[in-house]
Amino acid sequence: MFELHHLSALEQGEWLRRGRITPRELVEHYLARIDQHNAVLGALTVVESDRALARAIELGRLDARSAPLWGIPIADKELVQRAGQRTTFGSRLRADHVADVDDEIVRHLDAAGAISLGATAAPEFGLSSYTEGRVSPPARNPYDVGRGAGGSSGGAAAAVAAGLLPVAPGSDGGGSIRIPAAACGLVGLKPSRGRTPAESGLDSLAGLVVAGPIARTVADAALMLDALVAAVPWTFATRAPIDPPVASGREHPHSGPLLSAAVRGEGRYQLGVMTTSPWDEYTDIVLEPDARWALDEAIAGFAALGHGIDDIALDPEPDYGRHFRTIWMASAARVPAHTADEFALLEPLTAWLVERGRALSVETLVDALEWLTAFERRVIERLSTVDAVLTPALAMTPRPLGWYDATDAERNFTQQVQYTPFTSFVNVSGLPALTLPVGLTPATSDQPGLPMGVQLIGRPGGEATLLALGAQWERARGAQRIHPPQW
Repeated sequence: MFELHHLSALEQGEWLRRGRITPRELVEHYLARIDQHNAVLGALTVVESDRALARAIELGRLDARSAPLWGIPIADKELVQRAGQRTTFGSRLRADHVADVDDEIVRHLDAAGAISLGATAAPEFGLSSYTEGRVSPPARNPYDVGRGAGGSSGGAAAAVAAGLLPVAPGSDGGGSIRIPAAACGLVGLKPSRGRTPAESGLDSLAGLVVAGPIARTVADAALMLDALVAAVPWTFATRAPIDPPVASGREHPHSGPLLSAAVRGEGRYQLGVMTTSPWDEYTDIVLEPDARWALDEAIAGFAALGHGIDDIALDPEPDYGRHFRTIWMASAARVPAHTADEFALLEPLTAWLVERGRALSVETLVDALEWLTAFERRVIERLSTVDAVLTPALAMTPRPLGWYDATDAERNFTQQVQYTPFTSFVNVSGLPALTLPVGLTPATSDQPGLPMGVQLIGRPGGEATLLALGAQWERARGAQRIHPPQW
């Protein structure tokens, strides 16, 4: 039986603009979905039903249909503040915090016409690649609720995969969009540093954290990214250019250049296949057979589409792990815990990162920043011989709940590296990356099929190339039509 969430976000926008549904009807549909499934999935930590309905009614009265996300339901990541909304940052330390200001990305999404239904689950201060905190239930993978949805945008991915939201914003400092998207069979898009005005990466330590979309289709991801890019007409010299330039507005009345690239899906490209990572000298990185299967499927699929395929590898980087850890610890040093009672509310991993971060010397931090800047240049030069790089999205299948060590922070950090070794260096390099679903692992009598995906890494400003490749992949593979039981 057809239901509204079976439409893509792009299709829902078309129905809204044509008057086939109203913003209120769409919001009511998704609130009913949340009421039905969220208690099990733990995808949303805050549900603002009254506020969302009031916003939907207001938008329905306004002639604002030119806004790119007009009437589309979303939810804020739990690390983002919306005035008047409970925002815990995934921590018991802020369990009762109610924001009194809107963060910049909230203002931009509102200006684009989106309707927030609440907040999606995230780990404590966004510091881990899984979403199993102590302030709220874990974000569960809709394909197997005994497994996690990944992190740090885990709640957003669980919600989109299960049809509780059509599309959702996330943030990515080391893979936090791509990891949960891959774990939940979705498209996750990490933009180039400097692409979006809000959470551009330019204002975060080492330029790591950027905002981007989690979606079911490549076009939906492009739709949200265009909305974020167009939020303010900034002209900073550091803004990433769109490469290649494409005409906007041809296929869809509200398309920006990235959506146009995603809809058209044109071009033939040279792809480099990479299975090495900068973490290879830090710990043992083992590519599980299911991850290798997904990569092989993608290699064969893109070759069949006419793209060139070469092998490519980064040079060994034995110092990468040490310097990346320094930045991750330094970023945790600002967590607002100072007294013994406040530290007692933190999870062990967070407390360890905070303590280590505050113990760093200025010299150690400066050395790390200088080394990572030089590493960025080496990576961009090494990968410049191809149009895009194809890697596994994750080295393993989605992890069971409780798999990460809850008491040994060193081991916990290593486990995160082993699960997702292919993501953080993309943040350090400021490059765009797109995760694409490949399909499900074979189901067994005691285990359902699990999503597996691949990652495409682009040149600086090369989102349009990634989206064109992703659109071609969708047309050929159709993995976006695979859904979990809640669908």
